[in-house]
Formats: sequence, C-alpha cells, structure tokens
Amino acid sequence: MPELNRILHVEDDTSIQAVAKVALEAVGGFKVLSCSSGQEALDQVQGFAPDFILLDVMMPGMDGPQTLERLRTLVDIDLIPVAFMTAKVQPAEIQHYRSLGAREVIIKPFDPMQLAAQVRQIWSQVHG
Repeated sequence: MPELNRILHVEDDTSIQAVAKVALEAVGGFKVLSCSSGQEALDQVQGFAPDFILLDVMMPGMDGPQTLERLRTLVDIDLIPVAFMTAKVQPAEIQHYRSLGAREVIIKPFDPMQLAAQVRQIWSQVHG
C-alpha cells in the first residue's frame, strides 16, 4: 500500500486553514501544504505531489467542485483521493460531491483531534 504523507489543503478561511494544519501535522504527523484558493492549489499541486487533497467547497472565485474538475487534468484522482470539507450536509449534496469524484465529505466544523483519523480512513478505503 502506498504511504500517506503529504496532504494538500485548500481553504480560503485562514483560521480554519491553521486549525487543520495543526490537526494534520501535530496530531496526524502529515506534511501539509495549505492553499487559500483553487488557483493556488492548481499552481502548487504538481510541485507538492500530494497523496491526499482536502478541498473546501465554498470559496470565492473558483469553488471546490470547479477546482476538482481542473485538478483532474493535473493529477490522477483515482490514486490521490479528494475529500470535500463543507458545512452543507444534505444527503443529495453529498451524493452530488461524490458524483464529481470526491471520495468523502468531511463535515465542518470538524474535530481537530479526529481529522487525521478521518483522512486515514478515507485513504484506506481507496488503497486498503
């Protein structure tokens, strides 16, 4: 099984970005690259070569689903799982996000102590 080390986190809210980075680095032991926009993620994704991508749904400019569509042309999302993070959790919306290629939806506000475990669980469903 490939190893999960590098996580690309795309989130326009800097306070959420900071909490997620601590949660994934300090609790999870991962290396995290935080991007504040979809465009920044597209510019950085190949250089960073993430094993996993956490993508905020609601962002100004290019939103999460649009970012995912463009990421597909740069990386193999069959091998690099993408999870959306959002406060909107209607079952129909979760189905919609999965239909776009996301593996899972992590609900905000997330538990910083659980975030790394949630990411690992999604990873093992893909690579287990």
